Amino acid sequence: MKNIKPRKPISGRRAFLKFMGAAAAAGYVAESGGRRTAWADAEGGKQIRLSSLDIAMTMQELGEGRPMRNLSTKGRPISIGGVRFSNGLGTRANSQLIIDLHGQAMKFTALVGVDSLVENKGNYFPVMFVVVADQKVLAKTPVLRKGSPPYKIVADLRGAKTLVLMVLLAEPKIIPMPWQPSEASTPADWADAVITMVPGATAKPVTMPSTYQQEIPEIASGDGKDPAIHGPRSIGTTPGRPFLFRVPVTGEGTIHITAEGLPAGLSLDTQGIITGSVATAGEYTVKLTAKSRLGTATRKLKVVAGVYRLEQTPSMGWNSWYVWGFSVNQEHVQKAADMMVKTGLAAKGYAYINIDDAWAGPRDKNGNITADSKKFSSMKGLADYIHSKGLRFGIYSSPGAKTCAGYTGSYGHEQQDAATWAHWGVDFLKYDWCYYGLIAGPNPTHAEYVKPYAVMRTALDKVNRDIVYELCQYGMDDVWKWAAKSPVYANDWRVYTDLADRWGAVVGTIGVERSIYPYAEPGHWNFAEMLLTGWDPQGNNTLVNGLTPHEQLTQFTLWCLLASPLFLSCDLSRMDKFTLDLVSNTEVLDIDQDPLGRQAQCVLRGTGVLEGDMQVWARQLWDGTMAVGLVNMSPVPQTIQINKWDDLKAVLTADVTMAGRQSVRDLWKRRNLGMHDGFSAQIPAHSAMLLKVGKPQKF
Repeated sequence: MKNIKPRKPISGRRAFLKFMGAAAAAGYVAESGGRRTAWADAEGGKQIRLSSLDIAMTMQELGEGRPMRNLSTKGRPISIGGVRFSNGLGTRANSQLIIDLHGQAMKFTALVGVDSLVENKGNYFPVMFVVVADQKVLAKTPVLRKGSPPYKIVADLRGAKTLVLMVLLAEPKIIPMPWQPSEASTPADWADAVITMVPGATAKPVTMPSTYQQEIPEIASGDGKDPAIHGPRSIGTTPGRPFLFRVPVTGEGTIHITAEGLPAGLSLDTQGIITGSVATAGEYTVKLTAKSRLGTATRKLKVVAGVYRLEQTPSMGWNSWYVWGFSVNQEHVQKAADMMVKTGLAAKGYAYINIDDAWAGPRDKNGNITADSKKFSSMKGLADYIHSKGLRFGIYSSPGAKTCAGYTGSYGHEQQDAATWAHWGVDFLKYDWCYYGLIAGPNPTHAEYVKPYAVMRTALDKVNRDIVYELCQYGMDDVWKWAAKSPVYANDWRVYTDLADRWGAVVGTIGVERSIYPYAEPGHWNFAEMLLTGWDPQGNNTLVNGLTPHEQLTQFTLWCLLASPLFLSCDLSRMDKFTLDLVSNTEVLDIDQDPLGRQAQCVLRGTGVLEGDMQVWARQLWDGTMAVGLVNMSPVPQTIQINKWDDLKAVLTADVTMAGRQSVRDLWKRRNLGMHDGFSAQIPAHSAMLLKVGKPQKF
């Protein structure tokens, strides 16, 4: 192909004059709070180009490109719908720029749209541009796509102190795979963007860091002094296979734990760890008691012994990937086990210490998989160390010849690997599609999606060890419809792409989860991916700490409502107070671990900035109460209202009613809110509130 010399960019005024007629005819010209364009402004104000400000303050999610002055994020001339502009800000969805106006601005104007000079490939999704001043939406575009003509925005800024310019994903419905360009890479431009200041203004607008990024939600902290028992109320096992359960208990002083009614073959040691193996299939009710000088707590634990009965409630633990990635080693994993106990997370029900990708070494002469000797001295020794603390050990592999990170996969060695893992003491397997795509081809059939996971299931069945089986294949082929059934019998499955710091991916995950709640039940769960909480020790700001505190709160709230497995992937030794309070609130964790196992449904949806971004989620709980989440996906605060509790009756069984006044408790604040026949609250941007509604009827 011969080189094509780019056309000289035309000025914003020429572009405006040339294309305004066509844009108006197509319905792409609109104003909000203004009457004239910046180019025809005759009010005497001084015009400040957006591109003259410090655009480096623009916050963008993980993805391709960075904010650019007078260029697109690809470093090329800004072009919208075939119109080139010489001035503006090139960014992408999702992004946000905050500007201090000093109360001296009159108007903001811009021509906006998806940049058209991008490669003709990748998953570039529709976007919306939103202008917010002092937490009020002044203007928003319709859904804009690649090829849409420039859309004119005019917003009245008189009296406004703070201006926020946002580009949001409008329809995050397509599932991108980790090896494809993500929806966070959609390029979007603020062309010829101008802030008009009042005549005689003494201060110039200035961009600044996000304020709400630093806001810490008010949530409860700490635990009571009296003994309390936490964690699952039901636990599964296979008769004749090793059993391990650390009773999660909090409280001050020395606490003595007893267990009455343990099935034959199980025993409780002085550390509160139950071991052994159940001899006979059945369901057994065990009475747990925790006693100290301050009081006594009791709780019933159901032990379910049978075939394919593992993960009666969603797994909780830690995974190495987002925090350590390729650098994971034995020291990191052992330290995570130590910190799981030291921080008190083990006392709240967190039980798994899982190594993700990048651990495997070459196969030995007999074809047995080994660990990378530079990172791990003994996998069996590591498993024994973790088990000694009453915790469980998880590992990662792929049905392909290689893993996602290029390490040794299990293809052709499934039975050998299962036997090796059982010998080491593995309790959990994350099995990641990745390189198997080279075997299945670009358009696998349903049978081809199922095959590699069925092969590994057969291998796991032949070893004398319980290994929770997690499928990681990003929701392809509607995995939730078949993963729990023969011949796979998986315990949980990923429903969407990797999250990796992207609010857009969190929103996309929730979009998938809205329709798949019927497929969750005890032993089988829709896994919404690992939790993005805490800090990334590698310091590159592309992993764990990219979500704001409010966004982390929203993710955790929804994951618990969705009955998703909960896996932290941060440095447990560096958790700040907010992170520890967030992940260890036992009243919130009880929602995730509810033994009824009903995933929440999105029962009410209202429109704030985007369609459906004001949401009410609800799920029935084992004790006759209901967990209700008020979720604001909008970038500005919104009031979310439930007129009456009967509006949520779709989630309730016939023998449970929520009519009339009900007791309401704020679980994040651990605060009783009184009796209400409905409920309303203002929820901050990208934040959530979690309620427990009704009086418990079962004990």
